[in-house]
Amino acid sequence: MKLLFTAKALKDYESLTDNLQAVVDKQLEALLRDIRYPSLRAKKYNESQDIWQVRINKDYRAYFCIDGDIYIVITICKHPK
Repeated sequence: MKLLFTAKALKDYESLTDNLQAVVDKQLEALLRDIRYPSLRAKKYNESQDIWQVRINKDYRAYFCIDGDIYIVITICKHPK
């Protein structure tokens, strides 16, 4: 699998602190290895648009689509509670 960031996701990533960027990197590396990795808690977020969600930490989520062997990261944002 490969990883591709949209312009929005890249902007989101760049706006994060260095520590949070490191956590995002770690979680996305885990996603590339296995979408079922326990700390990701990957799940389908929007069935009709085929958007998935993974947990970055208790406050942040990454949303992505799957296109063949590519994970397309759409956004990285605070999790609405």
